[in-house]
Amino acid sequence: MHRTVDYKDGKVILIDQTRIPSELVELELSTYKEVADAIVTMKVRGAPAIGVAGALGIVLAARHSSTLDLKALYEELARAGETLKNTRPTAVNLFWGIDRMLNAAQAAVQVDSSVQEIVQALESLGEAMLAEDEDVCRAIGRHGAELLPKKGSVLTHCNAGALACVGYGTALGVIRAAVEMGKQIHVYADETRPRLQGMKLTCFELMSDHIPVTVISDNMAGTFMQQGKIDCVVVGADRIASNGDVANKIGTYSVAVLAHHHKIPFYVAAPLSTVDFSLVSGDDIPIEERSHEEMTHINGHRVAPEGVEVVNPSFDVTPASLVNAIITEKGIVRPPYKKNLKR
Repeated sequence: MHRTVDYKDGKVILIDQTRIPSELVELELSTYKEVADAIVTMKVRGAPAIGVAGALGIVLAARHSSTLDLKALYEELARAGETLKNTRPTAVNLFWGIDRMLNAAQAAVQVDSSVQEIVQALESLGEAMLAEDEDVCRAIGRHGAELLPKKGSVLTHCNAGALACVGYGTALGVIRAAVEMGKQIHVYADETRPRLQGMKLTCFELMSDHIPVTVISDNMAGTFMQQGKIDCVVVGADRIASNGDVANKIGTYSVAVLAHHHKIPFYVAAPLSTVDFSLVSGDDIPIEERSHEEMTHINGHRVAPEGVEVVNPSFDVTPASLVNAIITEKGIVRPPYKKNLKR
């Protein structure tokens, strides 16, 4: 599969995830506002992917700036950063990627680099971040693969694969790495309502890689666990608090509770950039509320009664007490998370 996010010839290249599984379409974006729109409309999604996309949005802002004044340039980039940060509030990788780019710009301004030198430096950093994301995901995969059975079934929720990153994936990266090691893994993919990322994206990825996958509706997970069909659960994360509480796609908490009840290991795979050490617990994680039409409509067709009250939080928080391990690029972290994540 192509990179989900890339940078070529002064443009940000994205796979339009709203078109999958019907077709694989790449978008070429020329401005940071186009990147912001792609994030809002979920043409690009997944915490690591939007982190890098947001950073590359800053590169585009720098490329298209007409000022020769370094202070004015940085102020332009900071405003672009605020626009990009305001697209989605939960995934901390978005803020991490943008701030990393702005810090690099500020450092270049302080040593009186030229505007052209700053643009080139930001482009180089963007390209490095693309490669770094792939390396990080492969490292997560190698560490996490050790936790999976030699032969068995893994349940995953939403999409934490190559489409959620630059490439390879976090939760699906663990599964890919296990398969590459010769383990026989069958995946059960929750459909993941209301946007169906599990059914549309996870199944698309795994089928493309010839990894056995079965889609189930979200309310089937408990029954499959009860029947002994699930050996472990692996999910991604959009933000992890310093105590190990995990924000991930809505429905993850329910899966974690079910796994805990059935004594099934529940693993979270995420880069360390997803850990927000400024937050004491998951209570402090902002939860995005998305359009009610995601709930009331399917493919543009209304399926709910007109005027019905709707809520649509995009994420929930799974307490650290339900997480058996957090798989990072630096290794497997186990409780107590407050101590071990920092270490």
